[in-house]
Amino acid sequence: MNLIEELRWRGMLQDMMPGTEEQLQKEMTTAYIGFDPTAESLHIGSLVPILLLVHLQKAGHKPLALVGGATGMVGDPSFKAEERKMLDDETLRRNVEGIRKQLERFLDFDPAKPHAAEMVNNYDWFQHISFLDFIRDTGKHITVNYMMAKDSVKKRIEGDNGMSFTEFTYQLIQGYDFFHLYTAKNCKLQMGGSDQWGNIVTGTELIRRKVQGQAFAFTCPLIKKADGTKFGKTEQGTVWLDPKRTSPYAFYQFWFRTSDVDAESYIKIFTFLEKAEIDALIEEHRQDTGKRVLQKRLAQEVTTFIHGEEAYKFAVEASSILFNKNTAEILLALSEDDLMDVMEGIPQPEVPKTDLEAGKDIVSFLAETGIFSSKGEARKMVQGGGVSINKTKVSGVDALINTSLLLRDKYILVQRGKENYFLVKAV
Repeated sequence: MNLIEELRWRGMLQDMMPGTEEQLQKEMTTAYIGFDPTAESLHIGSLVPILLLVHLQKAGHKPLALVGGATGMVGDPSFKAEERKMLDDETLRRNVEGIRKQLERFLDFDPAKPHAAEMVNNYDWFQHISFLDFIRDTGKHITVNYMMAKDSVKKRIEGDNGMSFTEFTYQLIQGYDFFHLYTAKNCKLQMGGSDQWGNIVTGTELIRRKVQGQAFAFTCPLIKKADGTKFGKTEQGTVWLDPKRTSPYAFYQFWFRTSDVDAESYIKIFTFLEKAEIDALIEEHRQDTGKRVLQKRLAQEVTTFIHGEEAYKFAVEASSILFNKNTAEILLALSEDDLMDVMEGIPQPEVPKTDLEAGKDIVSFLAETGIFSSKGEARKMVQGGGVSINKTKVSGVDALINTSLLLRDKYILVQRGKENYFLVKAV
C-alpha cells in the first residue's frame, strides 16, 4: 500500500488537500513537519510527527524536520487559551540543539541517499528579513479577513484573553516557512497535527499567490485518551523522550498501563507492526484482556524505538522486580524516583538507622517494623523459611540485620511468604 493508504488504516490521517496522494505517487516528494522548541527534549506528544516523518522516509520520500528557532520566539497560539511565555535566545538555542540530537536518532540523515532527512531551522532565514520587508513582500498576499476566518484565531479573539498582534502573525510566519522551503528545497508537502491545518493552508496559499506554485498538505488527528484525560500526561507530569527527564522504566510503564480501548488504537499509531500482525494481536487480546497482550507489545515496540533494546529489557526486569531473582541488582540500578514508582502500593515501614548500625536480630527487626504482629509469629515464620531479605532467604533466627544490607544506603526489601513485600526505610 502507498503512504496515504498506510496512514489511513493506522488512523493517522484526518484532513488532506486534493491532489496530495497523487503527488506522493508521482515522484519522490520533499515534505516537512515543524517542531516547537519549548524544551530541550521532545515529549510523546511529538511522537506522531516523528512517526509521520519516518513513514514518509520509509515510503521513499525526503523528510525535512523544521525546528522553529524563529517561531519559538513567538509561540503558536493555535487553540491555546492564553499567550505563552516567550523564550530568550540562549534558551532557544539550547532547546533547538537538544531536539536536533533527538531527531537524528529516528531518521536517516545519510547525505549519500537521495531521500536523506535534513534538519532546518527557520531562524536561519528569518534572521535576514526585516519587519518592513516581511509585511511588504509577504503580508500583502494574505488578507486580514483570511487570517481572521481561521478557527484557532476566532476562538482566541472571542475568548477572555484576546490575542496579541505577535500571536496573530504566527500563521503568516509559519506560512512563510512553507513558502521558503518550497522555493529553496522544492518542498511540496507539509504535515502536522489537525490543530495546524489553518497555519498549513496559509502556507499553500502563499505559495500559490507569490509564485503561482502548487503545494500539498495533510494532517493527523490529535491523540486523545478514551477516558477524556490528556494524552502524554501522568500524575508525575509530562512523559519526555529524554531518559534523563523520563526514565525508560517510567516510559515503559506509561505504555504498559494503557487502557484496553486505547491500546487498540495506539498499537496502530505508535508502532511499525504490519496490519496482519496487529489484527492478530488485537484478536488475541480480546480473548483474554487480563494477559495485557496489546499493552506488553505496545510498550515493547515504543520503548525499543525510543530508548533501545537494552533499556526495554531493563524496564521489563524492573517492572517484574518483586518476582525477579536479580531484584537487589535492579534496585541498585534504579533511580530513587523509579524505585518509588516500582514500589507504589507496597508498605514502607521505617526503622532507625542507628539500630542497624549496631546490628538488630531478625526477629526483633520483623516485629518492630510491623511486618509481623509479634516476635513469636516472626520467629515461627523465619524458622519455616518464609522470610527473605533482599531476595535472599533468611537461614535462621540468629541472623543480624545491619547497614551492610541497605540498598542505596537506605532500603531493605523484605518478603513475607510468597507474595507479601515490604520496603523498609532506614531513617
